[in-house]
Amino acid sequence: MGISKVGVIGAGTMGHGIAQICAMAGCEVVLQDIDAGGVERGLEKIRANLQKGVDRGKVEASVMEESLARVSGTTDIALAADEADLVVEAVPEILALKQSLFDKLQAAAPERAIFGTNTSSLSVAKIASSLDDPGRVIGMHFFNPVHIMKLLEIIVSDDTRHEVVEAVQAFGARIGKECVTVRDFPGFATSRLGVTLGMEAIRMVEQGVASPEDIDSAMVLGYRHPVGPLKLTDMVGLDVRLKIGEYLAKELKNPSFEPPQLMRDMVAEGKLGKKAGQGFYSWD
Repeated sequence: MGISKVGVIGAGTMGHGIAQICAMAGCEVVLQDIDAGGVERGLEKIRANLQKGVDRGKVEASVMEESLARVSGTTDIALAADEADLVVEAVPEILALKQSLFDKLQAAAPERAIFGTNTSSLSVAKIASSLDDPGRVIGMHFFNPVHIMKLLEIIVSDDTRHEVVEAVQAFGARIGKECVTVRDFPGFATSRLGVTLGMEAIRMVEQGVASPEDIDSAMVLGYRHPVGPLKLTDMVGLDVRLKIGEYLAKELKNPSFEPPQLMRDMVAEGKLGKKAGQGFYSWD
């Protein structure tokens, strides 16, 4: 199951990063979003990321030009899926939205195409449940920023075919990722552990235990985490993590995932983290 053409649905934070690394690995990529402005912003972020790599001496100028030449944009889902070997969705964490999207892709993509979902917590089996062939669907959980983070979490449902797993594992290596493969269980491995730590850190701020900076420094210096749980929450987005926390608290029947009131208040005030310029940290 060779992969040479990739469709990426959603040109936001995750989608444009996925498109970039696939193009850098030699794939023809079509990046889709619901409006032309979103597509152009995604393409511009790819250009900016590659230019930054060139400026820092980490990307050859020729690689930048070749990669950009392999990426095109569209608002047409059918065009993104046409003749694709792999279609990866990077749309918001809403089960009904992902299910509806894959229903549309099923009508537009070749039968051979693998469907990857960039979900960070939702059931892969539920996302694929309405398809004629749920065995073609697999979780491909990338991490932000996609072009820098080395991990790809592959999530396998009971329906996912073995050859699909093997193809995605091989593709993960090709795009420069270290792959971990986990069962389709709420929160998988990364979100389940990461969100637990993040929620507890927020509760500590809420209770006045310590400042966000000191809590994060304790985890970075004491446990060698590359970034603290509160700064990471800002980077992911408080609104995104709030939804994941609510979902995991319900699915796992575990109150440790329940978002603290402080988090709910910050989201209501628009303090969503890095993308909004303000969260636990100022991101001017």
